[in-house]
Amino acid sequence: MNTQTTYEFPLNERIRVFMRLEQLFQQLGHFMEGPSVFDKRATIATLLEILTLFSRSDLKSELIKELDRHTKVLRHLVDSQGVDRQKLEEILADLNQASRTLYTTSGKIGVGVMESDLFQSISQRSAIPGGTCSFDLPAFHYWLEQEAAERQKDLERWTQPFADIRTGIDMILGFIRLSSLPRAEVAKAGFFQLSLDKSSPVQLLRVAVPASVRCFAEISGGRHRFTIRFMQPSADGSRPSQTHDDIAFYLTCCAF
Repeated sequence: MNTQTTYEFPLNERIRVFMRLEQLFQQLGHFMEGPSVFDKRATIATLLEILTLFSRSDLKSELIKELDRHTKVLRHLVDSQGVDRQKLEEILADLNQASRTLYTTSGKIGVGVMESDLFQSISQRSAIPGGTCSFDLPAFHYWLEQEAAERQKDLERWTQPFADIRTGIDMILGFIRLSSLPRAEVAKAGFFQLSLDKSSPVQLLRVAVPASVRCFAEISGGRHRFTIRFMQPSADGSRPSQTHDDIAFYLTCCAF
């Protein structure tokens, strides 16, 4: 059982998109392991969300830039005192491998999947509530009724183009989350505000609250300042209200 709940808030668009993709990749992996037709429907729906994100921006280029930036930062630490040089060299090798793999990948990632007639049909009908019923999309219904092994083979083929992107995103977000140590703070009457150091841009905020606290953290802000409000859910479904209690929490400003 979790003893605390962690809320994360990205402070730039690049990390925001990476975190959305991270969640979608986790959903994709979860539903791909499920045996039922509804698991496969959820897998396709999640894959379509991933494809939509990729169609809106050049994520490959953004990821390569971030990998190269992390590589440069870590190279400066190679000769630092107290650094495990062997471990650091292994990390640098992984970063370089991920970057090289993406460099050599030609064209837009996943474009071949989206160009298929089946995915175009599903994408068009998905905008309609319940629009992917068997009578709407008989080709999709036919695919869903195939043997489990055949469906799984297709899903692995359709998701394979995103494997390197997922690896790169997992590495970058992992580095960012571990780049700083949490510190204890208190939100007086449920409110906390802090100005950020302009010389060390923060990319991600993490707020850890004991699971026993009956509030959730509502975070807002940008590169220069952020605000945390601890809100109490309403039992009758009306708008949550800010608590009047002092809330102790742990704050991590990830600036890697």
